[in-house]
Amino acid sequence: QVQLVESGGGLVQAGGSLRLSCAASGSIFSINNMGWYRQAPGKQRELVASITSGGITNYADSVKGRSTISRDNAKNTMYLQMNSLKPEDTAVYYCNAFTVRAVYWGQGTQVTVSS
Repeated sequence: QVQLVESGGGLVQAGGSLRLSCAASGSIFSINNMGWYRQAPGKQRELVASITSGGITNYADSVKGRSTISRDNAKNTMYLQMNSLKPEDTAVYYCNAFTVRAVYWGQGTQVTVSS
């Protein structure tokens, strides 16, 4: 079992920055890839960024150049640094972790960007 807890969301003005954190606990040795997803009201959950256990990253076009995903294995924590935030970035942000046997999700953290 893996437990994931997100933090760092909040209300920010357009153009501002936020850093989201995802703390993992439990069977962390079994985690391979990790990622950040978001879900806006009335929309499907979508991938924001992902990172492999080896540090290879992937970004959605909508956040490319404005966001950086990283993971600190010593702290069992993954981060998403988001800059130049736009109102359309408003959503609940979820982290996930893949193991060989299952996919785990956090409870989500709200990000609201005001215009």
